[in-house]
Amino acid sequence: MMSTPSRHAAIIGIGHYVPERVLTNADLEKMVDTTDEWIVTRSGIRERHIARDDQATSDLAAEAARRAIASAGVKPEDIDLIIVATITPDMPFPNTACFVQNLIGAKNATCIGLEAACTGFLFALDVASQYLLNGRFKTALIIGAEKMSTIVDWQDRSTCVLFGDGAGAVVVQVRETGAGILSAVTGSDGSLAGLLNLPAGGSRNPASAQTVEKRLHFMRMEGKEIFKHAVRAMGESARRALEKSGLTMEDIACVVPHQANIRIVDAIRSRLGVASDKFFINLDKYGNMSSASIPVALDEAISCGRIKKGDNVILVAFGGGLTWGAMVVKI
Repeated sequence: MMSTPSRHAAIIGIGHYVPERVLTNADLEKMVDTTDEWIVTRSGIRERHIARDDQATSDLAAEAARRAIASAGVKPEDIDLIIVATITPDMPFPNTACFVQNLIGAKNATCIGLEAACTGFLFALDVASQYLLNGRFKTALIIGAEKMSTIVDWQDRSTCVLFGDGAGAVVVQVRETGAGILSAVTGSDGSLAGLLNLPAGGSRNPASAQTVEKRLHFMRMEGKEIFKHAVRAMGESARRALEKSGLTMEDIACVVPHQANIRIVDAIRSRLGVASDKFFINLDKYGNMSSASIPVALDEAISCGRIKKGDNVILVAFGGGLTWGAMVVKI
């Protein structure tokens, strides 16, 4: 079944979940050599949520999924595709979507795990939209979920202050009302993989006493280089997605960027020539939740009335890989 201009994969339900525990900058001052002023000035982050020891990524994802399913007015058994984007899976296999399927009772779903770091949710939503438009599936559940606290080096003050845990989910079906994904742009550059990664635990560097001793099971990031590439890639992909949609920035009600760092967001706003009030920001409350950042922010923006039905929205992200992407979505 071929798509037509009037048919789009549309978000019909949305939900998110963040753990109850809040870790403030004041708390971090007691853990590493840092200050609230240092963190806020360099990142804009004031607090982040941290999952309990007994909560896995699938638990966070399942709670967000339940809320999205309720919002959509569908039943778990109506879901025939689940894609979970995460870099903090419960375990290497089975994929985390299988655990979510079991937790929410979506017994009829095909389950896929997708790894694209902070761009993961957009990649997953793009993949799901193609499945839906060609008729392979009818109702998709797309989740970005992370327990970043498990891969953060809590001795590294340059990175541990940036990340938090959480999950966001959307239910997607094809609609012929004009709402839905109007355009999408994605990209990757594997030659820059070394700038942001988790070195050990896979087939390249299997777990050993040496990898543990060298703290290679924690995330590593070259902050200055990531900043440079993120600003360029996010700005360019947002412009390309807008051009593909046939809209102009005046037609856009809100831009929901990956919530990584306020300096990155400000630089992107400057590149796009967009007023600050057109961007939705919640990174001060949650920090960088990787693949969960955009769906959580989108849900909050809709819940508070910042984004309304019929609005055109740009979603734009950047992550390790390197990966990046942008979408124009009519809500």
